[in-house]
Amino acid sequence: MSTAASAGRQPLAGAPQSLQQVMAEIGPVWASNIQKHSDLTKKAYAPLLAVAPRDGITVTRDRAYGAHPRQVLDIFQPAGISNAPVAIFVHGGAFIRGDKRTSDEIYDNVLYWFARQGYLGINVEYRLAPESPYPGGADDVALAMDWLHANVRAHGGDAARLFLIGHSAGGTHVASYAYDPAPGYKGRHAAAMVLISARLRADQLPENPNAPGVKAYFGNDSALYDVRSPVSHVNPGGGELPVFIVNAEFENPLLDLYGLELAHRLSIARRRAPRYLRLTRHNHMSIVAHFNTEEEILGREILDFFDTLR
Repeated sequence: MSTAASAGRQPLAGAPQSLQQVMAEIGPVWASNIQKHSDLTKKAYAPLLAVAPRDGITVTRDRAYGAHPRQVLDIFQPAGISNAPVAIFVHGGAFIRGDKRTSDEIYDNVLYWFARQGYLGINVEYRLAPESPYPGGADDVALAMDWLHANVRAHGGDAARLFLIGHSAGGTHVASYAYDPAPGYKGRHAAAMVLISARLRADQLPENPNAPGVKAYFGNDSALYDVRSPVSHVNPGGGELPVFIVNAEFENPLLDLYGLELAHRLSIARRRAPRYLRLTRHNHMSIVAHFNTEEEILGREILDFFDTLR
């Protein structure tokens, strides 16, 4: 396990003092009011992201990969790319809410940053619960990946280098796409995945502030939660897709525990530990809101992870 601090780097370094102060105040009390503190985090990052670089990147909005109005994706294409690696981002929202553009800047900022590094960036929308319960999120990831595998070349991307990045509930859907034998996709087409602050175990525990969303997506019968949890399906000989697990210092309750549980299970199954990072001074929202600012710790870690797979 590693942290940004242990590697001699300082998260939030160079950020305006006002933002650092907001983050310091929110961090220890993040879980006391997640929605309020998420909104404050997005507001604090908004001025930085509004002036963030995005020159030379063409954005194509709402390309359909399925028949439902939410089965669409945005394409961030740097000028002149050919056969470029592809970064595919799947947003969060506690299964029942959320959009690929939760504000004018977020989550475009994630894909602008990857596009600036020479990647073709893809921002994926998907159906929400209760309209689309388990395993609907994994189904939509699979449908989007099928579309991308067939079409990224026309946009300058390399279909052999499709890298999935899931945040929060989006990380659940990505992990289910990779691990869950019920839908059975086994991560097809994906070269690797990054799970950022992902919910890897369904639960209705008192600590879980998003229990209603879990119930809406995974169903009323909590006896099924274990078998429907991505973390339950890592076993010897399985789950070979390369994975990078990331958590914030200030997480939604239990998500860091489940990230470590997946890392442990993978370690036992593969006889080697997966890559893991705990990003200090960040919370569940800022861990993605900071992309395309001067702080690049997590982004560079992800690029290094992808580079090791070439």
